[in-house]
Amino acid sequence: MLIGEYQHSIDGKGRVAIPAKFRRDREGGVVVTKGLDNCLFVYPKDVWVKQAEKMSGLSANQANSRAYGRFILGGATDSEFDGQGRILISDYLRSYAGIKEKVVIVGLYNRVEIWDEAKWHEYKSHMEKNAEKIAEDLGQMS
Repeated sequence: MLIGEYQHSIDGKGRVAIPAKFRRDREGGVVVTKGLDNCLFVYPKDVWVKQAEKMSGLSANQANSRAYGRFILGGATDSEFDGQGRILISDYLRSYAGIKEKVVIVGLYNRVEIWDEAKWHEYKSHMEKNAEKIAEDLGQMS
């Protein structure tokens, strides 16, 4: 299970260290893609395969299905961990997410998100101020 929030730096080559607890049993690496809210989604390969299968099953006759598939699948890259537990984030993904030097890595059960630190703090502040309304709008989880 991927949970928690961690702050890291990204080096000049675009590498970021992924927390050790997020790297366990990930010998095949991960898939990094554009996420929603201008963050990056990082999927373990086994979870990615399931997500990609779901997206490939969307109707090619619907514009929104095609667009979302292009956004998520077309923006994806494979990434392997180096000896220091870092992954390389491509220039175009860093540009999409506005990532500069500092990032926040957030575990969300079956995926990890990587955020530019300033964008994360802005998003988190807004979310925390509205958490009760958000929870109410979602209804009861069972």
